[in-house]
Amino acid sequence: MDLLSDILLRLNLRGSLYFRTSFTSPWGVEVPAFENVARFHFVHRGRCLVRVAGARDLVALEQGDLLIVPKGASHRLFCDPVNEGHVLPLERVIELSGFTGEGALVFGGDADDRDTQLICGHFAFDPLARHPLIDRLPPFIHLADYGQAAGKWMEYTLRMIGTEAGGAQFGGDLIALKMSEIILAQALRVFLAGEGAAQAGLAGLADPQLSRALEAMHRDPGRAWSVADLAREAGLSRTGFAMRFAAAMDMTPMAYLTQWRMQIARHALRHGRSAVAEVAERVGYGSEAAFARVFRKEAGLTPAAFRRAA
Repeated sequence: MDLLSDILLRLNLRGSLYFRTSFTSPWGVEVPAFENVARFHFVHRGRCLVRVAGARDLVALEQGDLLIVPKGASHRLFCDPVNEGHVLPLERVIELSGFTGEGALVFGGDADDRDTQLICGHFAFDPLARHPLIDRLPPFIHLADYGQAAGKWMEYTLRMIGTEAGGAQFGGDLIALKMSEIILAQALRVFLAGEGAAQAGLAGLADPQLSRALEAMHRDPGRAWSVADLAREAGLSRTGFAMRFAAAMDMTPMAYLTQWRMQIARHALRHGRSAVAEVAERVGYGSEAAFARVFRKEAGLTPAAFRRAA
């Protein structure tokens, strides 16, 4: 399995659609904060402005744009700057619109201009999952003209989601939901290929040589890896690899390996029935005591206590 797919699989990514909107001016909605989710809004038609909590810049979304709020921060969506001070909480908007979960969420004023149609949803993660890919993402990711940037197939996919979500055809919501689950992976792939990856300390995921070492760790996390072993996988000298990895990922290769092993262990302890000793061996620890010391340092609990809590 490729690197990005393996990471997202271990994080237990699950997609969920809220609704398709039909907003007419004047309108404004405040979406509350929510933990362990990445929210998304795709502009199927029209345009809007967004202000994300913790971000300095106001985001202007045009038709075809995708906005991802990776850490579920609260944010405001509104039609124009004048209306920002008059946004309503999402719950109130749903109440006033009479939205029942079927069809589109219709809300706003009586303006006869073209409505704004958004496809809104989120991607949930395991609340106990940890990985730099999620922890270091910026407050928002704005991908302009996303369908075209991601490729023609994604443009068609997004158009189909816009048509199916909340529509009247049999199975439309399920089709839109399943298709939405590919959006985040593709969006992250576009993000990691650009300049944002370096700013977030994630450039190693897209580096042709460093990614070979990362893929080796993911492919065989239980192996007794050394920096020299990983350097050979990357086709670099030991010193050159260590320096390049630290610069690209903002951590040492062995620190990344330890974090990834502990993520595998958390997943196994929460979702599996293997004994702690078996989990320890799977992630490269011959001693259950040594594994427990590292696990407690990373997770704050012993493996047994973590399993009971989970």
